[in-house]
Amino acid sequence: MRYFYWFLGAGLIVLSACSPTLSPYTESLQQQYRWSDDQLRQIQFYLSDDLVLRRAFSGSSTEIIRGSVKVVDGQEVEEILIPRATPGVALFRPKTNRLAISFEANGDERFLIFGPNPKAGDRYVLLAKDWGRDQGIVTYEGREYTVSTRSAFTGLMVNLKKIRRIEVQSRTVGGRKVN
Repeated sequence: MRYFYWFLGAGLIVLSACSPTLSPYTESLQQQYRWSDDQLRQIQFYLSDDLVLRRAFSGSSTEIIRGSVKVVDGQEVEEILIPRATPGVALFRPKTNRLAISFEANGDERFLIFGPNPKAGDRYVLLAKDWGRDQGIVTYEGREYTVSTRSAFTGLMVNLKKIRRIEVQSRTVGGRKVN
């Protein structure tokens, strides 16, 4: 039995060594590396926490692209869950210090906006059109969804080891003189 626990412990150590170590994506990281838009599209981003987008239906017909329909407080609600550690890609920068991140394959119109928050150590966190007391309003696929205020600090994570391997190699040229 003692060997079983030893092998189990050794197996967990090996598995954890293979998984990526994720770090928050911050404003200082962006400033340090000064990545271009093309370089940002090569970085694999991950979501730090579960994120649930909700949209209430009206009586009219509604097309459900992805997600599920639930009844909440007697109202039909479309719900989209983006689980923690879901990989995402940068699509574009809507403006300085903002990133549009898509977590869906073939979903260039399905993205969320993230930006640095000074209250969160300048980590890039979910940005909303408006944060109220209980919820925020985000735009996803051109439609407005609500998210819980707990999602205000849901941020982007990156694998720093992999990013450091992407670094651009540079050299300084000394010039060439005529003989």
